[in-house]
Amino acid sequence: MKIFFLILLGTVLLGLQVPAFPAAMQDFSSWLQDLRHAAIQYGISQKLVDEALPDTLVPDERVLRLDSKQPENTVSFERYKKNTIAAVRLQTGRQYMRQYQSLLKRVGNLYRVDPQYIVALWGIETSFGQNVGGFETIPALTTLAYDGRRSEFFRRELLIALKIVDHGDIGLHAMKGSWAGAMGQCQFMPSSFEKYAQDYNKDGKRDIWNTREDVFASTAAYLSAEGWQRGQPFMRLVRLPKSFDNRMMGLNIQKSARFWQDAGVRLANGQRPPADTCSLGSIIQPGGKGYKTYIVYNNYRIIMKWNYSTYFATAVGLFADQLKLNVYD
Repeated sequence: MKIFFLILLGTVLLGLQVPAFPAAMQDFSSWLQDLRHAAIQYGISQKLVDEALPDTLVPDERVLRLDSKQPENTVSFERYKKNTIAAVRLQTGRQYMRQYQSLLKRVGNLYRVDPQYIVALWGIETSFGQNVGGFETIPALTTLAYDGRRSEFFRRELLIALKIVDHGDIGLHAMKGSWAGAMGQCQFMPSSFEKYAQDYNKDGKRDIWNTREDVFASTAAYLSAEGWQRGQPFMRLVRLPKSFDNRMMGLNIQKSARFWQDAGVRLANGQRPPADTCSLGSIIQPGGKGYKTYIVYNNYRIIMKWNYSTYFATAVGLFADQLKLNVYD
């Protein structure tokens, strides 16, 4: 979830009072001792520090390789959409919408979030919890914190992850996720977990790895806290007039329905975009110039906070639409 956007944000956040030493400046063993001391100062128990950051710990070369080869939109949006909303995933999503309909409605009402978006995010992020990632979070974050390029951000995430284990939400070796530290079925970074994770079933643990009640509630809590507007349009497929000024395209341009109507923007069926939303709309083309065009609203921008990608946000909207139409209408 939102890994690369959070990494970007991390470069401007104030770090904890932990000295950051690039690998070239300090050998790993010495660096690790400094980290152990910092974790104790942060309030992590000595027992956990000894278990999680032993003297035998070494950087994970797999993580370093993956970090150095991050993909940058190497596929077209159409291919991305086909892969992301595959027929089998859509079928599974519909089954889960029915299976958990009562729970999803309760969670949706509590946090004022539309249930189909909870399931869409769950499905796209981890295939409904089937693919949470096979990396233990603490060693992965330790490796990235030592790497030097973004050490301040990953040190902060590492210390928060240790705090989560110390709190008892998850066991040290059960805390697993992606190579970049995104955890559990909703792929929260530790800082997002700290802010939004919920113990919906009241068992004393915020378990986004194994407990679907907590997964759904944590996802909804994130969306709600970021400003989700339940029942409001997410996006609409539109057609642009030949005279459309392309300088008016992009998420940074937000205008009323009346403005876009006057600019000649029309829905796919030729009708004017309705003024049925309390948020302003933006015109985007996720696939690039000449491909499908959408008018997107506040809730779309909320998903962009989750993962700063128009590919991702548009796929979430398309997936959620298909889930909703088959279950709730």
